[in-house]
Amino acid sequence: MGTLPPVNPRSDHDLDRAAGAALLAWYDRHRRRMPWRVTRGRPDPYRVWLSEIMLQQTTVAAVTPYFERFTQRWPTVAALAAADEADVMAAWAGLGYYARARNLIACAKAVAAAGAFPTTAAGLRTLPGVGAYTSAAVAAIAFGEPVAVVDGNVERVVSRLLMLDVPPKRAPARVAAAVDAMMPPRRPGDFAQAMMDLGATICTPRKPVCSLCPLRAPCRAAAAGAAEDFPVKAPKKARAIWEGVVFAPFRPDGTCLFRIRPARGLLGGMPELFGSAWDIAPPAEPFAFAPFAARWQEAGVVTHGFTHAELSLRVFRADAAGGLHPPAGAFWKAPEEAGLPTLMKKAVARAA
Repeated sequence: MGTLPPVNPRSDHDLDRAAGAALLAWYDRHRRRMPWRVTRGRPDPYRVWLSEIMLQQTTVAAVTPYFERFTQRWPTVAALAAADEADVMAAWAGLGYYARARNLIACAKAVAAAGAFPTTAAGLRTLPGVGAYTSAAVAAIAFGEPVAVVDGNVERVVSRLLMLDVPPKRAPARVAAAVDAMMPPRRPGDFAQAMMDLGATICTPRKPVCSLCPLRAPCRAAAAGAAEDFPVKAPKKARAIWEGVVFAPFRPDGTCLFRIRPARGLLGGMPELFGSAWDIAPPAEPFAFAPFAARWQEAGVVTHGFTHAELSLRVFRADAAGGLHPPAGAFWKAPEEAGLPTLMKKAVARAA
């Protein structure tokens, strides 16, 4: 692919408010229905913020039931701020990327203490766990600030519109300039959601439906028949391979022994089985990480993928009788009531 000259969308390319108006007209007919969206009036900043935090690196289908449960249980940011942290972490279990849940709690407390959400992207950016994308999304959708909202869907749309010759994350100013050029003077929140919906339903990673796209006329990649060649992808880094062991003792009443992971790091603050650290080599003495001496039997192996690593855990189980002395911080809990992350659910299921 040849190198394209830098594109100024306001002068060298036909991206302007007319394109934004066409996109909004399409959105009015085809918008996705989601429990955090409203069609009339100003959206609740709490619901917008909560949905955006949950949607980070997670699909709408996965987020929807969690969002509905959270808002039924904690209908306001003040209610969430006053919630027991263990309850919030348990309610988040299974949604992944658990640092988001810890930041969610910290942010709710900060907003409740201030009395309200900041109303600008700059103000929102000061909150725990709120980065450039989330601050822009909440500012545009909840408060009507005309600010460029750029997620992965929007990057893909703009990459195709401009035939961007580098990965979009290497050209954030060009992507934002294209979004700004199209943004209508009114309804910036709807425009932001329209760009997201376009990327999710029409301008998809594979087999985009260019014939139905409201931005087909100004799209360079569509005109060249090369939509699937964009965005240009950065070389992927090889993921690390980690190994470890975990131990699942069961009492006759069906409860299992757990502990809480450290607050920082992967699965921070979540319940887990006792076991070793996760390293590039298996532990030389696996039973040194058992919570107590028992007749441990190997139950098999579970694997789990993280963003930057693939983990393989050997799972050991035992029947626990009386007279045991678990380590400090241990607690017995029925697995289905423990609020386990997906990895630990896999390990317990393997041991059961």
